[in-house]
Order: sequence, then structure tokens, then C-alpha cells
Amino acid sequence: MTKQYFNQDVLCETEWVNNNLDNSTIKILEVDYDVENSYKEGHIPGAYMVWWKKDINDLYTRDIINKTQFENLMSRIGVLPETELILYGDFNNWFAAFAFWVFKYFGHKKIRIMDGGRKKWEQENRPYTKEEPLSTPTKYVAAAPDEGIRAYLDDVKRSFNKVEVGLVDVRSQKEFNGEITAPPEYPAEHAQRGGHIPGAKNIPWIQAINEDGTFKTAEELKSLYSNLGITPDKHIICYCRIGERSSHTWFVLKYLLGYPSVQNYDGSWTEWGNMIGNPIEK
Repeated sequence: MTKQYFNQDVLCETEWVNNNLDNSTIKILEVDYDVENSYKEGHIPGAYMVWWKKDINDLYTRDIINKTQFENLMSRIGVLPETELILYGDFNNWFAAFAFWVFKYFGHKKIRIMDGGRKKWEQENRPYTKEEPLSTPTKYVAAAPDEGIRAYLDDVKRSFNKVEVGLVDVRSQKEFNGEITAPPEYPAEHAQRGGHIPGAKNIPWIQAINEDGTFKTAEELKSLYSNLGITPDKHIICYCRIGERSSHTWFVLKYLLGYPSVQNYDGSWTEWGNMIGNPIEK
């Protein structure tokens, strides 16, 4: 069944990937938070490893990689600007969606996410390997950053009380309410304060997916967001704790539903909740 998203070319099915393992025109990338217990324990044959923590984040600046670092990553795994990338990852594609966002930030055009990620691939008993592919290095040149898809602290501050802006907190309800300060998966990685940014609507990222990790239909997604006032006539800013879950929702709104103005606030609650003077709600 075709789900009829606004952009059909940003997703691919597990079956399609399985049938294209020898396709030299694509490059498959697994994006993981926990490389040791995911990629290195088995991955899609021919898939290259992208380590979320070290490959697309700068640990010293607590920021995403810069243009030069991005070019070095793409060159190292043998990518050219015209290469079509197929991304998938652990945790229902949180980190694949974050990589998708970063790669779009630096102007890479041909990218698709494998719907369902590792979860669906494993449920279908499709092949894994521990063999890591060799790459032929390239000399990748990236575009200037697209700041239109990224929100910063000041952008969020300017959004307060503006009816034309929709702020989406995609964390769990307990995080949103301030009952807990970190998701159960990462209990030690918490902010100093619990709660949410004033005016934000709580639409947890997980409500956008099915049991097998695939995205819900366009009609289901439209209802999910529009029922809480997150509509395409507004400028939308998504956030979570560190920007990876919110990139998943950013992908849904911008690419699957075609909202014209959507940004990911990757500073998210780690920045907002720890910042002196920032107002919060519980």
C-alpha cells in the first residue's frame, strides 16, 4: 500500500534495499548511537558505519560537525555530491533522521531513509554481516549550510506568544511535564530543570510511527499534528533533549507532510533547561 506522502522519494522499503544490495549507484549508511551493540554486531551487507556521537557531532563544541568535518566524513566513506545515500539506524531511526538533517544542512541532495530501520530489517530476518566494506576515498565539496532548517536559542526566544509559530516538544509526556529530566534510555543525561518551553505542544515522536518502526500514513500524521494546532500555515520549531528525536519529527513535517517552514532546534532541552534565566513551564 502506497502511503502517499508529500515527498515519496525520501523513503525506501526494506525489501527495496534488500533487492539493491549490489547497486553501485547507492551507498548504504547505518547511523548508530551505540555502534558496539548495533553495527559491529551485524549490519546490512555493504553498509558503512556512521557513529552519531563522533562522526556527525563535535564533542568539544557540543555542536554538529562543521562544513570541513562534514566534507572529511563524506570523503572518507567515498561519497560524492551526486551519490544517493540510504540511511537507517537504531532506535527507530532517530539517529538516521538526525544524519538526514545534518546532511541536508550541508546540501546533500539525494538521501532516503529506510522505513523501519534496523527494527523492521531484523523482524523480517533479512541478512546481516560483520564484514565492514572498504571505501575508495573521494574529495567531497559541501554546500554552504542551510540555516533555514536549523533553529537556535534566540530563534526560539523570539517565537514566544507568536500565533504564527508552532513549537513542538517531541519528548515523552513525563519529560514534558517535568516528572523526569531525561528519557529512560539515558537516565544520566539530564538537564538541571524539568519541564518544557512555554507554549510548546507535546506530540511525542513515537506517535508518528507504527509498531514495526515504519511511519504512519500521511492522513494519520496530518491528524496527529493538526489536532494540536501544528499546521502548515505556521513556522514550526521542533525540539527534544539533544535534537535527535526532534529531527525525526522535523523529517515527518517537512518531507512526509510538506510543511513549508520547519526547523530543528538541536540545542533542545539540554540547552534550554540548563540556561540561566530561561522561562519554563511544567
